[in-house]
Amino acid sequence: METFHLKILAADNRFYDGLCQSLIVPALDGEKEILAHHENMVIATKEGKLRFREEAGADWRYAVVGIGFVHIADNHVTMLVDTAERPEDIDRVRALRALERAQEQLRQKQSIQEYHVSQASMARALVRLKESGSSSGDMPV
Repeated sequence: METFHLKILAADNRFYDGLCQSLIVPALDGEKEILAHHENMVIATKEGKLRFREEAGADWRYAVVGIGFVHIADNHVTMLVDTAERPEDIDRVRALRALERAQEQLRQKQSIQEYHVSQASMARALVRLKESGSSSGDMPV
């Protein structure tokens, strides 16, 4: 099967840079799969789990990502996200604290902007907690 060049960039690191056969991202309207020679476009993404396969027959690789977007052009895919981490690298205690902070902020009176920031923080914490409890082998596909 054909491949494309994939680059996943988070605010603080280069998560992945190499060839890829298939990429599945958490888009705003559901999961989207990107294959070689996909039509040129930009896709907005939300917090969630992404998975990609480097070559046919290889195991899926997983990551928990924050909000961002995917740019597809000329068989090159660049994903820019605020965070990207492997499920096994997630600190569950830190994620629990972040969830508690976000829940507390949502209980307080806030501006509309603060409310949306708190909602996004809570969504990110929930995804991190959910995925950190799974090993990559038993994550649902």
